[in-house]
Amino acid sequence: MPWVGTSVLIVDDHEGFRTWARVLLEQAGYTVLGEAADGASALGAASQLRPEVVLLDVQLPDTDGFEVARRLSRERWSPAVVLISTRDASDYAERLERSPVLGFLPKEELTAEALSRLVRAHGDDPGNERRAGG
Repeated sequence: MPWVGTSVLIVDDHEGFRTWARVLLEQAGYTVLGEAADGASALGAASQLRPEVVLLDVQLPDTDGFEVARRLSRERWSPAVVLISTRDASDYAERLERSPVLGFLPKEELTAEALSRLVRAHGDDPGNERRAGG
């Protein structure tokens, strides 16, 4: 289970996936602060909402999730970023190793428990080291 009220921003260009992920995460106790359909909207929403976790699709219409994650990692309050895709992690292996993301989940394996495992592996407070003092 997530920490009560762990806040999430869902970023994916498919509205149906965003709706499904919102329901799934909210039923498990996450607080979904918002949704975005592209990289520019994701950066704006993250800046405004300051979620603890960003669930971020790799393939977006205007940029890719790796670039969005890189930009978010530069912020003092940067969230924990979990990349998602319909493709397998092995398709992105090198880029994942070099990126500032918390982890990767194939979309078909997304569950609240899988997300919680990644967040827990990071520490007791998602994004705590990056937001210290912020």
